[in-house]
Amino acid sequence: PYRAPYDWDAMIGFLAARAIPGVESVSRERYARTLAVDGALGVVTVSPGDGDFLVAEIRFPKVQALPAVIARIRRVFDLTADPGLIGAHLSQDPALARLVAAKPGLRAPGAWDGFELAVRAILGQQITVSAATKLAGKRVQAYGEALPASAAPVPGRTYGGPTPSKLAGRDLASLGMPRARGTAPAWISRDEVAR
Repeated sequence: PYRAPYDWDAMIGFLAARAIPGVESVSRERYARTLAVDGALGVVTVSPGDGDFLVAEIRFPKVQALPAVIARIRRVFDLTADPGLIGAHLSQDPALARLVAAKPGLRAPGAWDGFELAVRAILGQQITVSAATKLAGKRVQAYGEALPASAAPVPGRTYGGPTPSKLAGRDLASLGMPRARGTAPAWISRDEVAR
């Protein structure tokens, strides 16, 4: 559930422009991706409901991961936001009032996990969103985990994103990015593995 209004078109447009090939697939009415939680890999599909809610289909090998998966869906789709309260506050500024009225229900897309967010930020430095998305797809093909057949793969979702330990020490510059940026995810992943 969410507090109405909800600008699904804006959210899905943002996610579509940044969809990682092999991990995410996005259409106007559906967002789908692979997702790893506690070493298990599954798939999540999210679409708008007939009321003030989104519909999530979750195929995951560990039922214990369900609360974590739901929490991530709520975070990515910003389902805890109160657009009425936010709109009322922002509308106190004359310049923002017009913008808030033009886009009711606009949400701030979240991240599936901190490591993926950090890697996306590094890949996206000084290049277009499209180019960064292509690099992310190359990274997934080279180092991602293949989705098991039991997860019922759907076209466009064939890999789980590489884990920090899988990227530790890898030279990502070989994927076609500047060497300094290519080594940054390896340092992040080493720190992540050390924790």
